[in-house]
Amino acid sequence: MASGRSDAPVAADAQAKRRRLPGINLRPGSVKQARVESGFSLAQLGKGHVTAPAIYLIETGRTRPSLPTLEHIARRTGKPVEFFLAEPVGAADDASARLIELEAMVADGRNQDAIALGSSLLERGTSAFRLGRIRFFLAQAYLASSQAERASSLLAEARAHFEAVNDGVMLAECIGAQASLANSTQSKDALALAEQALTVCRALKPVPAPTEARLLGILASALAADREWDRAAAAYEQAIEVGGSVFDLRRVARVYSTLGLAYHQAGEVEPAARYSMRSVALLEVLRDRVALARAENSLAMVLMARGDFAGARGHLDRSLELCDETDLESGRSRVLLSLSELSMQQGNAADARDGAQHALELAERFEEGADIAEAHVLLGRIADVGGEDESADHEFEQAIRGFEALGLHERLLQCHGIYAEILERRGELAKAYVHMKEALQATRPGLLRREQEEERVSSA
Repeated sequence: MASGRSDAPVAADAQAKRRRLPGINLRPGSVKQARVESGFSLAQLGKGHVTAPAIYLIETGRTRPSLPTLEHIARRTGKPVEFFLAEPVGAADDASARLIELEAMVADGRNQDAIALGSSLLERGTSAFRLGRIRFFLAQAYLASSQAERASSLLAEARAHFEAVNDGVMLAECIGAQASLANSTQSKDALALAEQALTVCRALKPVPAPTEARLLGILASALAADREWDRAAAAYEQAIEVGGSVFDLRRVARVYSTLGLAYHQAGEVEPAARYSMRSVALLEVLRDRVALARAENSLAMVLMARGDFAGARGHLDRSLELCDETDLESGRSRVLLSLSELSMQQGNAADARDGAQHALELAERFEEGADIAEAHVLLGRIADVGGEDESADHEFEQAIRGFEALGLHERLLQCHGIYAEILERRGELAKAYVHMKEALQATRPGLLRREQEEERVSSA
């Protein structure tokens, strides 16, 4: 029967009608725009799937394509499907309300709830017009939960959507989120992405000050990661200045807290304490308990570095009280780790172990990968102090695997170094050397390979 079939292209929309597939509402002019930008004729665009007359009817709005036909047009022109879509007339208010709810969850730090809601919205196949924002906020929740791999693909898809629909504000926000993701995985792309996001934002007319201030904060974090402390501090200061009157006090407080941490990492303890205290004062006024709990923890770490253990203990206890007041469980593990570190520095190994173990349990419950690995490092150090060599080995192996899986290369390097020092003290020099080599390879890639090649040449 093959001879009875025509080789002429068949309009996919005719096939779609027979299968009763629904037509898709398109943004007027989008198909023609995509075709012209791709340099295709009507026949070339439809090649192998849709006839030229069918493409013409779609372009002029006289017929609506089925989803398979639209996907074919998207593939041929290199555009995402979202580029062509119009917001459905009479779109369900429930979908809009759920999207607003998703954004609120992310803003409030209710990341597990946001992940559940965002995933359900994607599974329900809600309006494709909203897919960019759904993916963006879902990615933000994954990013805050240290699930970088899941966040990465969602941000890439969201970015393609915002580029396609020419949403400059959300595009800048999305590239900024990609910069934050790159920074969390210690990728060299972080700084370039942060600068690109800021460029996109500043090209908007008018420039949205809250977005610009947020992106300046992300840029500052990337600069701090590169140890460019002066530029990082300047960027944080600019973030506060740019925000001005529209930059709400809560955000100012958070920027002060981050600025304090930047100075702390630079070893400048006095300005670190000053900015951290400003953050706490503002947040106390706002009664922003969640952010205040985090600021109290940051300030405690600064005081600990100054040797003010009593002051650090007071702020960490306050941070835990705030967690209790707000039922804040996600993120509580970081405070417990800080308390455990304080107990270690004060020589109280038993309390340190209890705190680290509790922190590990919480971090595992909320899938906070970085805190899980940090807890294993702390438990390994505690086991070493107690002479529990086998337990220490197990904890450091767990920590190394965790940092490797998360791509936290700098923290992985530090972990190898800490473990190598412990092994050297034990007299296990060969094993210590292995970990020192790992640390060296992380800082100077290719160095060990060159040394090995030189050894082979000299022994030949």
